[in-house]
Parts: sequence; C-alpha cells; structure tokens
Amino acid sequence: MPLNTEKTLGKRVAVYGATGHTGLFVVEELLRRGFVPIAIARSEEALTSARFSDPKVIRRRATVDDAESLDRALAGAAAVINCAGAFLDTASAVAAAAMRAGIHYLDVTAEQPNALATLDDFDAPARKAGVAVIPAMGFYGGFADLLATVAVGEWDDVDGIEVLIGLDSWHPPRGTRLTGERNTARRLVVENGQLVPVNLPPAEKVWSFAEPVGRQATLEIPFSEVILISSHLKPSSLHTHLSANALRDVRDAATPAPVVDATGRSTQHFVVEVVATAGGRTRRVIAKGRDIYAFSAPLICEVAERLLRPDFAHAGAHAPGAILDAHDVLSALRPDHLTFEVFND
Repeated sequence: MPLNTEKTLGKRVAVYGATGHTGLFVVEELLRRGFVPIAIARSEEALTSARFSDPKVIRRRATVDDAESLDRALAGAAAVINCAGAFLDTASAVAAAAMRAGIHYLDVTAEQPNALATLDDFDAPARKAGVAVIPAMGFYGGFADLLATVAVGEWDDVDGIEVLIGLDSWHPPRGTRLTGERNTARRLVVENGQLVPVNLPPAEKVWSFAEPVGRQATLEIPFSEVILISSHLKPSSLHTHLSANALRDVRDAATPAPVVDATGRSTQHFVVEVVATAGGRTRRVIAKGRDIYAFSAPLICEVAERLLRPDFAHAGAHAPGAILDAHDVLSALRPDHLTFEVFND
C-alpha cells in the first residue's frame, strides 16, 4: 500500500510531460495517493485539452529551452517526475531546474546515455541541494534494478546478472517512437566489471518465460537498467534480453498505438526475470504485471513518495536499489500492479 504519511499528503509533485501517454498515468496515480499534481506541458493546447480526473490538478506551461519557464512551473513543488521523451532532449534541463528549486528529480528514461549522464552530471549538485536524483525509474531501468537488488540480496560479490524481459506484445505510443529515433548510441553491457558496447548482431536465445508470455525467442537489447545496476551492484557480467516478438512490434511502423480499456490500461502483459549468480549460487526473481506504461506510474510514484518521507536522507544521484529497500518497494505494488517471487536454485 502507498505510504501516504501525513507529511506527504497534499504535497505538490510536478509532472513534466503530463499530457503524454505515461504522464497521464502518473498524474492520476499522484491524485490517488493524495498528492496535488502540477501538470506541465510544452503547449497550452495540450494542457487545455487534457482530461484529468480532478479539477485540483494545477496546469502550467514550460519548455526545456526556457529556463525561466521551468523555474516558474516547478515553483511550490516538492519533486518533479519527468515523463517527456526523448530524454536526451529534456532530462538535463528539467534536472537542472529541479536543482535550482531544491527538489527531488525522477524520470522514466530507457535511454542509456541519458541515464549515465544524469548520474554523472547531477550527483554533486543533488548532494549540494540535499535532494535525490533517480533517472530511469520506470519499467525499463529502475524496475529491473530493484529486482536485481532483491536477487543479489546479502551477497557481497556478484559474478553475473541476466535480465530477461518478456512482453506478449508492444504497441508503442508516439513518445516511444520519437525516443527510438533519437536514441542512436551503441548500447552498453557489462563484461569483466566494465561497461562495454554490446556485440552486434545481438546475441539470440530462446527463453521459457512464465505465462502468459511463455516460450519466446529473445535478442540482447540492453536498456537503462544496465547503467543503474552496474552503478551499485558491480556485477562482473550484466546482460539484458528482450523477447523478439516485442522488438518486431516496436520496429514495425504499422504497429498501432495501444488499445486501452476504461482504466486507460492496455491488455499487454509482461514477465521480467532477473537471474543473479555468485560463487556457484543462483537466485532468480520473476515478476509479472500488465501494461508497461501504466505500470511505470505506480512504480515511480511509490519511489517519489518515499523520497518525500521525513526520514529520507540520501542526497545525490543514485539507482533506486542503492538507497531504498528494494523488496519493500516492490511489495508495496502487490497485488494490484505486480506479482513477484524469489527462487534460490
């Protein structure tokens, strides 16, 4: 269940990109948790036409090329959640505005260069401001980092971590397609404890995911979780595989946008398995849920809520598993948004 402590209820949390596909989910989740969202978009038209469920949502316009507009938009906020891709274009400006405002910054980037730059560039400013910066706190990135942190548990050293992402389909919204067009950098994995370019063509394997995804061909396609996991768990080897059917969907220009139900969620299902090994021991965590975009909202809002607790005291730029109780965060999403199990082999 959400924490909803007295000192977080009613606090204002800004959402940059609030009228986009993921941003709308985040605004509604903040409302559900008792926060007052500040919905920020790049155009007045988008803000005017947005159908938020509660009239108390504050609407403000700001663009990343106008620092003063960002400063005005973040006034009074306790944290900002950046949902506006491509994050290579937005993250630095929004995070810098958060540092000027002295508030926490989170985003949902899947882009490795952006996650790496945010950790590197904003650690010192965040420490100085006494706030936390957590990039990639969505389905791609922070989710696998939390799962990997649970899998590693009490181990001091980690030989290898493998992240396997299975989707039964992937119907991308417009923002995902735009991000893919901008993100042309060579993807990174970890070998011998170092970030190195992934081999091309991508490695292939077949993996038996839990139902409803089932047995799927996969390709090695690392996302921002590699940056987060490697920053604190320090595995000797770290690789990510994505089910090939999902990759075909997202690369096909004819794949339509998600078809959603009355709650706004699509019928897409995901299964993510993280396998960690150390000294002949193996531990795996298997997590299941529905709609990667809708799921990112309770995930990032759960983390944002924890940053706003009176006892939170971890300034700087971090992976979520480095500063939060990963098992507790994931458990808070049960059973409405997530199921997960831990297996010792």
